[in-house]
Amino acid sequence: MKLVRDYIPQIIYEDNRDCRWYKIETKDQHIAFLKEKMAEELDEFIADPCEDEAADMFEVFLALLKINDISFEDVVDASYVKKLERGGFEEGIVLTKVV
Repeated sequence: MKLVRDYIPQIIYEDNRDCRWYKIETKDQHIAFLKEKMAEELDEFIADPCEDEAADMFEVFLALLKINDISFEDVVDASYVKKLERGGFEEGIVLTKVV
């Protein structure tokens, strides 16, 4: 049992196959499935860093934003501000100690 994209049951039926599915009814359950799906998609991206795997992570991310009533535009703005103030993660800086 795993969370799949919205049209997957329809695609399976159109391929003359059958499947069983249900729609998640609670926000908490939906978030739990999205967290699990994000971990799965991240693992797949690490194993095969490509546009398709990145797109899957991005789609899960968008669903998490929507279910938590967070605007994508607001996230982009916050990211820009944080990057200006603190930098990004491109340089590979690892903090070993603060004295």
